[in-house]
Amino acid sequence: MTTYQRFVSLLCALIFTSALFAQSNGSNSPYSRYGFGTLNDGGGGFNKGMAGLSMGMRNGRDINTANPASYSAIDSLAFIFDTGFSIQNGNFKSKTASTNARNTSFDYLTAGFRLAPRLGMSLGLLPYSSIGYTVNHNQTVSNENLIQTETYTGNGGSHEVYVGLGWAPVKRISLGANIGYLWGNLEHKGSIAFSETGANSSLLLYESDVRTYKVDFGLQYEQPLGKNNSLTLGLTYGLGHDIKSDAHYYRQTISNNTVSAGDSLTCSDAYQLPHTFGAGLVWTHKDNLRIGADYSYQQWADVKAPYFDGKNYVSRPGLFTDRHKITVGGEYIPNLNGTKWKHYIRYRAGFSYTSPYTLVDGRDGPRNYSVSLGVGLPIINYLNKGSVINISAQYDRVQPQMAGMITENYFRLCIGLTFNEQWFMKWKVN
Repeated sequence: MTTYQRFVSLLCALIFTSALFAQSNGSNSPYSRYGFGTLNDGGGGFNKGMAGLSMGMRNGRDINTANPASYSAIDSLAFIFDTGFSIQNGNFKSKTASTNARNTSFDYLTAGFRLAPRLGMSLGLLPYSSIGYTVNHNQTVSNENLIQTETYTGNGGSHEVYVGLGWAPVKRISLGANIGYLWGNLEHKGSIAFSETGANSSLLLYESDVRTYKVDFGLQYEQPLGKNNSLTLGLTYGLGHDIKSDAHYYRQTISNNTVSAGDSLTCSDAYQLPHTFGAGLVWTHKDNLRIGADYSYQQWADVKAPYFDGKNYVSRPGLFTDRHKITVGGEYIPNLNGTKWKHYIRYRAGFSYTSPYTLVDGRDGPRNYSVSLGVGLPIINYLNKGSVINISAQYDRVQPQMAGMITENYFRLCIGLTFNEQWFMKWKVN
């Protein structure tokens, strides 16, 4: 297969995967009712086992989309293709009930290669957020022999296709940027019905078609510490800006199976993306042990979103709160110069804490605690030792901060394939 044919195959895979993303939903959470939904963790196959550790990760064997400065480390002979999916079981518990839900999601598809000396490139598809829930509530109407049933459902999410460059202008310093296109449909439905046939019922629909650009920058600085150790500092910034997309609100009152009243309102320039800042530090020992920590901060508090005030459907701030995430993790490879398969197994572990970005009834939403364990199992052939099957097990606990709210527990299995082939090697015949 020629290089041109490989690029055409990759583009076809990106188009096909975008269709899968449109049908894939990685959320069963009722908290995805708020904002953009449940935000993606941003991890690839290699760092899901480290709870998403990424800012200072740099080795040229993996595609680290969270910090595009890392692309400059990709080997000049290599073409890296990375894809993955997740299987999860969620448990949702309140004071009076407990239920389980299972689902799968196609997580990401990325590729990376060297364009020129000290210049690497990556492109791919990533999820940004997901919405998926069904909530039912029954109650008896006071002083009347009526049972009121409220049903709320949500579907959709948003995804990003990106192209990124990483450049090392001088030794030890690398700069990078991802330029992407973000799109998706956010849909929330609500209905109120009564046990008596003649009673009026109501239908609500909130719908947004989000389409905008997305830009993220990265920097990495490597500092050797003697012969066998080094520190890598990573910094990232995501550009916040207005989203020039409208949101729509529809309400209908139904009496005797006939629409008796209704509203249709539009909120212009409804959403914004937050400014995002990140910093991370990774210590590397002999290129086979990496331990690090990340901190990220998203300025959601000033971000606008659509809000129905009972009369008007307007875009306003004050619906979110700033989001903080702390991650610690590491990876160990027994012997990169070994001769046996077990020498190349990658062992990973990590922990993260994430504060909420949404407000529920004016108070902070639930916090998220995550623990991950993972392995990278090498696929060794006579050409290379870089292709890896990545498997990670994650436990997430979504802990509300108000009494009476739902607690969520997720057990997730993530499987990814990092295919690292030496596309650009030139063969010589003596």
